Amino acid sequence: MPFSAIVVGTDGSDAAREAVRQAAELASVLGAHVHLVCAYEPSPSVAVRERAGAVEWALGPPREMVDATLEDAAAMVRAAGVTVDVYARRGDAADAILDVAEERGADLIIVGNRGTTGPSRFLLGSVPDKISHHAPCAVMIIRTPQP
Repeated sequence: MPFSAIVVGTDGSDAAREAVRQAAELASVLGAHVHLVCAYEPSPSVAVRERAGAVEWALGPPREMVDATLEDAAAMVRAAGVTVDVYARRGDAADAILDVAEERGADLIIVGNRGTTGPSRFLLGSVPDKISHHAPCAVMIIRTPQP
């Protein structure tokens, strides 16, 4: 069956929530299993700025926030009647998503179109861009409107 294992990256952002929502919907129709991935930094990160109530992290959210982010996303997937596993991974978000996709033999990776933005994008690259170039399977990038 095509798309029986779907990996979804989440960081709790609006773009990531939309990616999780659409992954849950697709997995429900296909009878697929969802693997949710959220990356974190080994020590608490420093918030870069706050915009519209959402904190953007310098390198990634601290570990304490990852469990809550994953549980919220997993609840959305379970509500769609889909089996889900969660993975909190230390380090780079794109690398974490790619690693889980390889480990689980994913058929599809789904991410939101909002990766790293601003000046850090040119140093680190965006998560969707890196995944689209290095994925071991198909990639779906969920487009969300600019704020």
